Amino acid sequence: MPTPTRPAGRDDGRATAAVTRGKLPKTEAARVADGGRRTASAGAVLRAVLENGPIARSTIARITGLSPASVTGHCAELAQAGLLRELPDQVRSNGIGRPHVPVDLDVSRHIVAAVHIAVPMTTTALLDLRGRVLARRRTPHESADPGHVLECAARGVATLCAQYDSDARPLGIGVATGGWVEPESGTVMDHPRLGWSRVPVRDWLSERTGLPVRVDGHSRALLHGEMLFGGARHADGVLHVFAGNVVEAAFATRGAAHYGSRAQAGVIAHLPVEGSREPCSCGRVGCLEATVSEETLARCAYQRRLIAAPDFRLLLEAARAGSRAAVDLFVERSRLLGRAVATLMDVVGPELVVVTDAVLPALPAALAALRGIVRESARMVCDVDRALIPTAFPGAVLETAGGAVILDSLYRDPWGFGERITSESCNVDTPGPGP
Repeated sequence: MPTPTRPAGRDDGRATAAVTRGKLPKTEAARVADGGRRTASAGAVLRAVLENGPIARSTIARITGLSPASVTGHCAELAQAGLLRELPDQVRSNGIGRPHVPVDLDVSRHIVAAVHIAVPMTTTALLDLRGRVLARRRTPHESADPGHVLECAARGVATLCAQYDSDARPLGIGVATGGWVEPESGTVMDHPRLGWSRVPVRDWLSERTGLPVRVDGHSRALLHGEMLFGGARHADGVLHVFAGNVVEAAFATRGAAHYGSRAQAGVIAHLPVEGSREPCSCGRVGCLEATVSEETLARCAYQRRLIAAPDFRLLLEAARAGSRAAVDLFVERSRLLGRAVATLMDVVGPELVVVTDAVLPALPAALAALRGIVRESARMVCDVDRALIPTAFPGAVLETAGGAVILDSLYRDPWGFGERITSESCNVDTPGPGP
């Protein structure tokens, strides 16, 4: 199935930029501006329902600042597209005028697919429009070759869709991975740990599956997830820090993530760590990622004979079982990470900091150490216990990262999925043989 194209009259960002540079005729500029407003308004309505539904149209108008007539029109179109539904059994009336029939997301007609490409494995999943994980599958990498990994991802999505017992149709695939990702082209520009360079992930998966594909770095992806479904829904400025085998950051202001030049913002892997002599892939020693990564910690614990193999999961199990030495390793790691977090807080001044680290939900001592060093080191004045929180998705971080990429795109531009959102037949094509 060929990938649907954007319907005529819908702004993809490039046309709007051309308007601002004065390169479009006046009538064309007006058309593009109208399309941009329509897209933004529809997205605002959909996000208001996501956060507050079931909700009356009049309340949506008050929240978004749109006119009641505009909200009514958008709700009708979104309902026709299968994204909203009316709830006549929950009619609200104050005894004056017409009763208010609330609307809510229609989670029965559409799902999204998620792909998270990590160093050791690829995770595929299906999520509903509220970001809830419906099914998942994890495939260890037999090879880091891009063709092999993406073939496994395409087959994983096809398998889940075939096994999922529902008439819901997939809207698209969201892909999250570490390294330098350029969302506009859907390309993984550089992922040193996988050895990838300029891999056209979006085009490859879209051609293989027939679905729209969006790609982003997983720290930004999780930032979008926190703003859509997690603890950052009401924060004006959000800093997200991810600590796993890779260490990355992302920042958003007023609901918009900062991408920087060619989407290179958030690279904190090579921040220097005082006193560390851990060798880094960049050729230097003492870089943040090399010092606090899960791989480094597991190797260190194995060398100290705390665990039987250099496996991060074994170390976490030991700490949860009460090993003082294992807990101390995690506490020291949190303190090292906390100094970097404190520096970032002073630079960007966020209202909220979200840290995604598998250790924090499992070990209260690690979270306390992280907050403690931030409290000591940051110059920014805030209530650290309230301003620094762990991720809202423990146990579903990888699935949420991939899903949030496509869901953020949907909630910003529900019409950007073109024919996929209205066609009657939207089955995932089964991928053919690998390249």
